[in-house]
Amino acid sequence: MSDDHVYLTLAEGHEDDTRWAYGTGFEDPLHGVDTTVPEGVDAAGLAADCVALADDALVSAQRLAEWVTRAPELEEEVALANIGLDLLGQARLLYARAGQADGTGRDEDAFAYFRDAGDFRNVTLAELPRGDFAFAVVRLLVLSSWRLAHFQRLVDHPDPVLAAVAAKGVKELAYHRQYAAEWAVRLGDGTDESRRRMRAALDAVAPYLGELHTAYDVRDEVADVLRQVTEAAGLPLPVYRPLPGSGRAGEHTEHLAPLLTELQGVARAHPEATW
Repeated sequence: MSDDHVYLTLAEGHEDDTRWAYGTGFEDPLHGVDTTVPEGVDAAGLAADCVALADDALVSAQRLAEWVTRAPELEEEVALANIGLDLLGQARLLYARAGQADGTGRDEDAFAYFRDAGDFRNVTLAELPRGDFAFAVVRLLVLSSWRLAHFQRLVDHPDPVLAAVAAKGVKELAYHRQYAAEWAVRLGDGTDESRRRMRAALDAVAPYLGELHTAYDVRDEVADVLRQVTEAAGLPLPVYRPLPGSGRAGEHTEHLAPLLTELQGVARAHPEATW
């Protein structure tokens, strides 16, 4: 990682395409994968991990969808929407796997639409309000870096389904991180106003880093990415005090419930509907 352009450095090993998002695609990443929970794998633990990772993705996707018609340029509006679709695809696969592993047979809709806020296990950073574009960039940079580092470990998970979902997700998340890093450098090295907003966004996101490290300890990888990007952008990394509580334990901010109300409204009003 020696390139002066941090977004090019972060793309090393992912040069096969220039897309910033994969969209829904048409390939089934689980085609031919045995869905039987392997002997020796804790099925309840597997289901819980899948739900937590799916909740992160679903809530993040919903926040990214709020940028449709609000992004500073049409191209960025499409980019953010497609990144959200990537995450929504990950959530669907992980919810389906959770329903298989826990033996309930619940489908993705049951997990996404018919649980209350206290049942969700997403990290709280994902549920914070949309904020401005600088905040969206910093949050995406942090969450994609953290999730990518974790998925890179899950590629070798003994459960073949989770491993396959992770293998697909690694490619997507690498581009999400690249997209966010590129914008972070552009805004941090831009005007006085864009720099001011990036510093404010870093200050706002920093207290939530502690929860990420508790959920999955990949702090060295995440810290290295943030160091590279902020140095390239000429921005200081803030010193922070971690906030108490954890979304992984069902402890959420007041912002999650309204988000879910909007997300779940149609499904709860018409629970037997199909489309």
